[in-house]
This record gives sequence, C-alpha cells and structure tokens, in this order.
Amino acid sequence: MTAPQQTGHKHLQRIFSHTHWANLEILEALQKAEAVPEKLISLFGHLLSAEKVWLERLNERDSSSLSIWPISRLAECGALIQENYNGYLTFLEQLKDTDLDTMIPYQNSKGIAFSTSIFDILSHVSLHGSYHRGQISSYLRLEGYEPVNTDYINFSRLEEYEA
Repeated sequence: MTAPQQTGHKHLQRIFSHTHWANLEILEALQKAEAVPEKLISLFGHLLSAEKVWLERLNERDSSSLSIWPISRLAECGALIQENYNGYLTFLEQLKDTDLDTMIPYQNSKGIAFSTSIFDILSHVSLHGSYHRGQISSYLRLEGYEPVNTDYINFSRLEEYEA
C-alpha cells in the first residue's frame, strides 16, 4: 500500500501538524517532570518564540520587537504552542504551491536585511524545532527523565493525524 502523493503546500500542512504534535509531546514531558531545569524551559521557549518570529515575517509584519528568548514559565509555552499552530494553519490554508517560491523580505534579529522563499522559511521553522526538541530530550535523559521521541515517523503512524 502506498501513501497518497501530497503537493508541496499540503505536505507542509502535514509537517506543521507534526510540529504541533511534537511541541505538545515536549510540553507534556516537561509538565510531568518533578523539577524542570530552567534551561529546558528557556530552550523550549526559544523554539516557540522563534516559530512566532518567523510567522510574523511570513505575514510580512515587523518582528523586531519580539525576543527569541523571552519565556521563563511552562504556562507561557502552552499558550504559545496553540497561538503558533493556529497562525501557521491560517497561513498554510491560503497558500498555493505556486506561492512557495515567493520571496519574503525581513530583517534578522541583528537588523540585517534578507529575502528568503516561503518554502525555505517553512522548512527552517520545522527543522529548527526538531533540532531543539532533540536537545530538550537529551537534557531530559541527563536529568533522569524519559526522553521524548518526537520523530516524524512516529507522528506519521498516528491514526488521529492521518490525512
């Protein structure tokens, strides 16, 4: 049995469903931990804040006032997970495959101007999150907790997320 082929933006919608699921898995693990080191909350907050910054850039809004290291409490993480997911869903729903090469102008956190394609920005957001979720899982293991497996293949096997 072969999986149905997905167009570029449909595949990106699935990737961001994975991102949402993986963020919720990390949040749950951090909430279950008895004493979460501050560095883990900060790292998770960074991941979520960066998602927010990139969403603002994709919508061609000024993100210069947003910090990428602002969060210090898990409750803030939970709210931002849902806010980001809703924002990305809205953005992706209006996207067409022909839009993926559209260049988005923005300034990075140092004020340097760039222009990057929508496809590359969305790919970066997904990969950046995977990188930091892996770091968080490694730190959890070092702290004596069970690491969280947020691999895409595990997500793809879940019936509730089937297309």
